[in-house]
Amino acid sequence: MSLIENTKRSIEVTAEDLPLHCPMPNMEKWNAHPRVFLKVEKTGEALCPYCGTHYTLKGGALQGGHH
Repeated sequence: MSLIENTKRSIEVTAEDLPLHCPMPNMEKWNAHPRVFLKVEKTGEALCPYCGTHYTLKGGALQGGHH
């Protein structure tokens, strides 16, 4: 997995990245702000309250199940 800059404002994630948190482990500045878990499963998108990075779940919101 390649490093992602925290300055990137829109990141597409997959179900493999769940539970989603920002910063992600592959970010260059993984300690840029406190880790915050983001609920992306229901709507298919989430916004980090610290850095403003917009996360989009590839394929959209997850249907059913407990993810």
